[in-house]
This record gives sequence, structure tokens and C-alpha cells, in this order.
Amino acid sequence: MKIFRSYSELAACMGQEIAVTDWVEITQARIDQFAQATGDHQWIHVDPARAAAGPFGATVAHGFLTLSLLSRFFEQALVIEGARMGINYGLNRVRFPAPVPVGSRLRGRVTLRGVEPAQPDGVQMTLEVAVEREGGDKPVCVAESLVRSYGAAP
Repeated sequence: MKIFRSYSELAACMGQEIAVTDWVEITQARIDQFAQATGDHQWIHVDPARAAAGPFGATVAHGFLTLSLLSRFFEQALVIEGARMGINYGLNRVRFPAPVPVGSRLRGRVTLRGVEPAQPDGVQMTLEVAVEREGGDKPVCVAESLVRSYGAAP
């Protein structure tokens, strides 16, 4: 985890990889819980028997399940001392270049791509996250996320 003492210190790291997170396992229970929460019960996610004969040989995580892990990865990636609040402001670009078979372990590589002022007393960070699958040859998700932080020292 990278700890920043000010927004100036944060801005000085623009263009750098600031964190590689811990691994998180994608279990069938996690996939099923996401399906319940979202109503997306497509067989490639929730039917292990049918998915075994499908294109991936097993169930796979929803792309949006993978994307939802960004919040977890950000918690592990950085802290800005004195910030009273951080919010998800949105996404510029998201791609899912590879599937996430059940049983996979994922982690995020977080790179700070931009920092700009956000009124009244904060910054907007552009964070690129490459979500890696252990043993995979390409990322399973690449996302450019906008996160705002308010209240830390300039």
C-alpha cells in the first residue's frame, strides 16, 4: 500500500505504478452471490454442469463482478492522509480481454495516470487498473477509473 501525505506528493507519482494488490479468489459462491445481487443468471456463470461443456470448460465470473473488485483493490492500493472522503466518479474505458474461470485468483496493478483539482478541496485521480489472473497471459480486465478524494493537505 502506498501512503501519500498530501495531494502534491500524490501528483509527483503521476505515470507510476503505485500498487500491486493481494490476490482474491473467485469462487463459485462469489459468482452465485453476484448473480443473485444483479439478476444475471446466465448459464456460463451459474450452471457448472452446462458450463463444463461450454466454450470455457467451467463457469466464469461476470465481467462486472471482475470490475466491481476495483473498489477492493483501491482500498489495498493507496491511502491519502487527512482525506475525509473518497468517491467513485466513474470510468473512462473498460475492457475484458480474457475470461475469469471459477477458481481463478485475481489481483490489481494500479497506475496513477492523472491528478487534477476537484472543487472544493480535493483532487480527481485517473487510475488505470490491470486486473491479472494468476497464471494468465493477459489481463482479464483493464479499466481507467476516476476517483475523487476530498480534504487532504494540498
